[in-house]
Amino acid sequence: MSTLAKHIVITGPTAGIGRAAALSLAGQGAQLTLLCRNLDKGADLSEAIVGAGGLKPHLVQMDMASLDGVRRAAMVVLDLGLPIDVLLNNAGLINSHRRETLDGFEETLAVNHFAPFLLTGLLLPAILKAAPGARIVNVASGAHSFVKGMGFDDIQLERRYKTFEAYGRSKLANILFTRTLSQRLTGKGVTVNCLHPGAVATDIGKQHGELIAKIIPILLKPFFRGPQKGAETSIYLCANEEVSDQTGGYWTNCKLTKVKPWAEDDAEARRLWDYTQDTLGYEYPTL
Repeated sequence: MSTLAKHIVITGPTAGIGRAAALSLAGQGAQLTLLCRNLDKGADLSEAIVGAGGLKPHLVQMDMASLDGVRRAAMVVLDLGLPIDVLLNNAGLINSHRRETLDGFEETLAVNHFAPFLLTGLLLPAILKAAPGARIVNVASGAHSFVKGMGFDDIQLERRYKTFEAYGRSKLANILFTRTLSQRLTGKGVTVNCLHPGAVATDIGKQHGELIAKIIPILLKPFFRGPQKGAETSIYLCANEEVSDQTGGYWTNCKLTKVKPWAEDDAEARRLWDYTQDTLGYEYPTL
């Protein structure tokens, strides 16, 4: 296997498909920066990577439920002074009931969409330094089929909260974000793709001891694939030269896949982009 001489930043790397992707990419020779909510788990992963012969990762603490936490983490990453060849936005959560972040946002949307939107924008200068050939990879989901639009009239789900609607909407946001960002980065030497990892047995839902974290594995056990299998498309989009010029796509099992019509609505994507910038008080750098 050829050496993957890249600097790769990964969110949510300590469990499930994030951990599997981190171990695989480090095993190929990549220098990793791990953005971890729990630094103890990050240290355990770092030891596993080094023990397997990989380069010692950089560990950075980041709470994706806090906009300030995301900003602080981004500054630490930028201070490393390293170009970012690949940003893998992997972290995500699912909640059985409505929760708000300290910033006052519905947590599923905040962690799964607002945080990677902000992080990607803040890290964009370092990503552009790695161009041409830099990549942004967003872990989305087939759960975008659970909804038929972002539902801007109640996007924070203040009037009615349903678990799979909240999760599906956040995953739709990942796809729409990928679509718009890929268009904005056309000609800049940076590709942007998203993926569906499949039904994967991971720690999602366990952040708050959620009951749903126990129920989902029971219901979906016959359909689950292991984290290594679930990470295959993430690893493929991060490392395979066959997709070096592919951008704006949604991938399943390492193949381009058709999304639902509402996930390729450019007007909806632009509206989400503007809403997110206005809500966060953050404007993407002019390219």
